[in-house]
Amino acid sequence: MTPVAPYDEFAEAYTAENETSLMNAYYERPATLALAGDVAGRRILDAGCGSGPLFAALRERGAAVTGIDQSTEMLNRARRRLGADADLRVADLADPLPFPDAAFDDVVASLVLHYLRDWAPTLAEFRRVLKPGGRLIASVNHPFMNNLIHRQSGPRPDYFEQYTWTDEFELHGQAARMTFWHKPLHAMTDAFTAAGFRISVLSEPHPVPEARELFPDDFDLLDTFPSFLFFVVEAGQSRSASSFARLT
Repeated sequence: MTPVAPYDEFAEAYTAENETSLMNAYYERPATLALAGDVAGRRILDAGCGSGPLFAALRERGAAVTGIDQSTEMLNRARRRLGADADLRVADLADPLPFPDAAFDDVVASLVLHYLRDWAPTLAEFRRVLKPGGRLIASVNHPFMNNLIHRQSGPRPDYFEQYTWTDEFELHGQAARMTFWHKPLHAMTDAFTAAGFRISVLSEPHPVPEARELFPDDFDLLDTFPSFLFFVVEAGQSRSASSFARLT
């Protein structure tokens, strides 16, 4: 029996939340698109594309986009949004990617790496499918934010340890439960460089200014303390497909 991906259980509620929320629509997604810059004519892998809002925005800007996600329910909603001709595939980032070497100019990994305990095999695959000089644009939970949440809710964990934690929340009246991996900043940067990437940008952006009037109760906190951390890292000479096997 095929296991159910976590997002399958609340795909509709998460899709609705993602469309208009402060965290996604007015903070994470605009920041990712700003880091991507001019993508016209670029071949982009949207790794962990969900229901496709970032895929749609990149395509509108002239990119040729392929989307992958572990959740079939999220991909069903992406197809409704993007049309039957959209290149969408079920894939688990813990497994080898179903693409040849040097297939993409960019990989975008929006809020997905923090679900993985071990980044090494996934980053090796991202590097393999990127052209030399290609970019990985990634956003993750900010490690300082993780530490603050736990300090407020119970005993403060050791920031320098890598540990798992679970967040329970409500999306449009539906309960949701997700488990994440905390990594200190140096563990993230070490993982990128060990995979052969060069870090070109590390960003802690603000929400877009127009969000202040839409979310007066929450804007100031997000504007003064980061929830996500953003990276742009560049690939050198791509590795062979055997890299994944060596790192697992």
